[in-house]
Amino acid sequence: MISIENILSLLSTQSPPEVVMPGTEKILSGQPQQNIWNVYSSADGKMHTGIWDCQAGAWQVSYSEDEVCIILAGESILTDLNGAQKTVQAGDQFVIPAGFKGTWQVPSYCKKVYVIYEA
Repeated sequence: MISIENILSLLSTQSPPEVVMPGTEKILSGQPQQNIWNVYSSADGKMHTGIWDCQAGAWQVSYSEDEVCIILAGESILTDLNGAQKTVQAGDQFVIPAGFKGTWQVPSYCKKVYVIYEA
């Protein structure tokens, strides 16, 4: 049985983050250091949720997972392979479907809640 003690706060980032960088072959500009506070992973390992933030930079992305994002601070610019762009900023909520390819750019700083599902 799942008890109330098992309910986790997404904004609880008390533990140290996992610090990652995109592969050097994917970085287009800047030094987009990313911090990931994964708060929850499902028992089957297909769903993860937590907080992500990133410093300025741009890199290539290729999504194998579906991702729900809620931008908490800053902004990002997503560009698809056809050159179409979407700017997202604090308060925006959106889904990136599996199969999306393009670039993710952070002009100065971005922080988001993420929920990813990999089938």
